[in-house]
Amino acid sequence: MTRPATGRRGLTVAGAFLLAVTAVLSTDSTAGAAVRRTCHIREGVTHQDTLGNAFTKDLYCENSPGKLYGRASFVAPVTGLLNSTTSWFVCWTMGEPHPGGNNVWYYTQGDETVQVPSVQAWGTIPANHLWADQDPFPGLPRCPWW
Repeated sequence: MTRPATGRRGLTVAGAFLLAVTAVLSTDSTAGAAVRRTCHIREGVTHQDTLGNAFTKDLYCENSPGKLYGRASFVAPVTGLLNSTTSWFVCWTMGEPHPGGNNVWYYTQGDETVQVPSVQAWGTIPANHLWADQDPFPGLPRCPWW
C-alpha cells in the first residue's frame, strides 16, 4: 500500500487543500467574506403529511434549530421542534413577518412532537432559520393550502 504524499507537518496534500477551502468557506459573513450555504432541491423524494398532502420534491438545506408552528404565525400552536441542523422542507408559504426581514415560512416535519401530537410534528418555520440565499427558494413549490 502506498502512502499519500504529505506536505509539511504531515498533512496530505488533499488534506491541506480541504483545510484551506474549509477555512475560506466558514469565514464569518460579518467580517465581509461570504459563507457558503448548502441548500438544494431534491426531486423524486416522497413525503406525506398528516393532512393527506403528498410531496415529491423538497429543499434540503442547512438550518438552525427552532420551533415549528401550526400556521405561519408566532401565536399559532407549536407543533414540533426542529433539532437537526440539516433538514428538508417541502413547500413555502407567506405568514407573519419574522426577524429575517420577510414573511416567508417553510413547511417540514420536525424531530420532536410538541403541543399537537396528531400532526406528528409537521409545521412551519420562519425562513430566517434556513441558510438559503433567497426566499422563497427557487424551484420549491408554494404550499397547497395558500
